[in-house]
Amino acid sequence: MTEHPLALAVNGRERLLADRLIAFEPSRPERADSVVVVGLGYVGLPTACALQSPTARVTGFDISEDRLRAIKTGEVDLPEPERRALSASLAAGGLELSCDPSVLADADAVIVCVPTPVDAAHKPDLAALRAACETVVAFARRGQVIILTSTTFAGTTRQLLVEPLAQRGLRVGTDVHVAFSPERIDPGNFDHVQRETPRVVGGATAECAERAAEVVRRMTDSVYLVSSPEAAELTKLYENIFRAVNLALANEMADACAALGLDPIEVTIAAGTKPYGFLGSFPGPGVGGHCIPCDPHYLLWQLGQQGLSAPVIEQAMRSIDQRPGQVVQRVGELLAEAGLDHAGARVLVAGVSYKAGVRDLRESPALPILAGLRRIGIDVHYFDPLLPEITLPDGTRMTSEPAPHGRDWDVAVLHTVHPGVDYGWARECPQVLDATYQFDAVPHRRVL
Repeated sequence: MTEHPLALAVNGRERLLADRLIAFEPSRPERADSVVVVGLGYVGLPTACALQSPTARVTGFDISEDRLRAIKTGEVDLPEPERRALSASLAAGGLELSCDPSVLADADAVIVCVPTPVDAAHKPDLAALRAACETVVAFARRGQVIILTSTTFAGTTRQLLVEPLAQRGLRVGTDVHVAFSPERIDPGNFDHVQRETPRVVGGATAECAERAAEVVRRMTDSVYLVSSPEAAELTKLYENIFRAVNLALANEMADACAALGLDPIEVTIAAGTKPYGFLGSFPGPGVGGHCIPCDPHYLLWQLGQQGLSAPVIEQAMRSIDQRPGQVVQRVGELLAEAGLDHAGARVLVAGVSYKAGVRDLRESPALPILAGLRRIGIDVHYFDPLLPEITLPDGTRMTSEPAPHGRDWDVAVLHTVHPGVDYGWARECPQVLDATYQFDAVPHRRVL
């Protein structure tokens, strides 16, 4: 098993605490000959690809026929090497696709990978997860291993799988084995591949954990067991809450650096030379993606149901929500410095996906930035070759500028800088707001 030191700021005592980890070591041959992955989104599709082996039959199940067509034609947000591997797997039959739920009944293992967003009021939206689990329970049979990976609040696995299975007369831990193993997929980051990323498994019983870990270990060299599904569920929330708080702090430190005339990237890198007690993040225009803007609200909602609060997390999420508004305000300030009114001013937002190198628009700060600039009367456009067309929250459809010319814009806002994309035109733009803090190719750039 690959060694992974604990990432803890505990005054150098990580080695002592490592003894608390329960590493899974397989003691018997793999049992699951067939695996069905439920949901083929940003988690499910890579999961299905990672599970392939000469000894296992892997089926990807999704209720969206459009999604299955996109996968078959390669129109998916995967790096080119993975897209080629996916195409080869489909051609060779190593990965099968289906929208027929009856495939679940033939599976030895079922892995649920469906989205768990929040609604406009930041309340958990379990509609997709609930429907998926209901389907899984309906087709469950004795001998199956059922693993939930979708990020959710503590108790969901027991509520949506363990209890309904028991109501069907299937004894969890004897007839079927149920566990939670949170996904750890970092889209677009080649440094964090699944095989080298440890996973955590929490089973409804000890036998459930063992059986689930056998399946999960097909995707990673390192699996650690925790005492329950609830412990694994809260582990995932803690991971992403930490990241949210850290990013909110990074943005706040960037504001402090601006007040003091300092470079926040320089300060963060310098602090990062300390080998213990520090884990820095870089500031930016906001926080997007499927996890960080959403997952902390699962815990906040659950605590709120019990009349409890988490002030640090609450403040971090407020700060994250407000960040795009700061970008809009800063654009207004740059226009005022140039003696321009909002009305008629032309602003280009460069890069609208939430992360460099991916075509994922979910929760992207670019959406409220574009909407906010439109609200104050600015003629705003965007440039992103990865996303040729987008829709704002109010339904407004926008298309990417095909080939920007810097002098056509009063302000260019650098939101997401994709690798391999030419941003040389920005040098000709009279005002450049670098919301990434790292685009130093434009000498006259300004930051938030």
